Amino acid sequence: MWQSIYEELKSDNFEIISLAQDAGGEAAAGPIFDAAQVSYTAIIDVNHHISALYNLVNVPSGVWIDEQGKIQRINEGTYAAVHSLGATSFGTDEYVPIVRDWVAKGAESRYVWDLEKVRQSIIQRTPEAERAQPAFRIGTYYFTNGNDAKAEIYWTMAQELDPTDWNYLRQDLQYEEGGSAGPQWRERRNQIESTGGSYYAPLEIEPAPPN
Repeated sequence: MWQSIYEELKSDNFEIISLAQDAGGEAAAGPIFDAAQVSYTAIIDVNHHISALYNLVNVPSGVWIDEQGKIQRINEGTYAAVHSLGATSFGTDEYVPIVRDWVAKGAESRYVWDLEKVRQSIIQRTPEAERAQPAFRIGTYYFTNGNDAKAEIYWTMAQELDPTDWNYLRQDLQYEEGGSAGPQWRERRNQIESTGGSYYAPLEIEPAPPN
């Protein structure tokens, strides 16, 4: 979906930088980009480095960055469309229209956030959560060198230090039975949502004004 949106908007000074987080590297994530035949910039982020820089804790997440390098908006759950998987549907058709509005109007778009709102929307990590990222990277080092047992120790440590980060959990589950969106992930998500929590933070998209 993002490829077709990119083709639609790229002539309007719009660029996409897509980051696939996977410790499996090119072998694991490359075929996804190949199948989509993407022409935008596609990066495979083995160590989840970009998520750490922007304090992103879930996928998909989107960050709007203007020509001066300033963050204009940051959200979780930034799907390009509603998707169906058997009897289950996921995603949203609300996000792409506001991307189009931003591309057309730039800083004048009503969906651009001011600096204070951007600051409020960037997750603030605890001191323990700051230690989770280096622990996760050590686990990735062991994983890429074929030591799954050591990798599991450090990936588990990262999850314990920062239990709010879904990326650590899903990366760990990616190489276990059931996969990153399998029973263990669903169980944890159900636990959060059954107590009134949310898997994705709300997109906070203001309704369009009446005609």
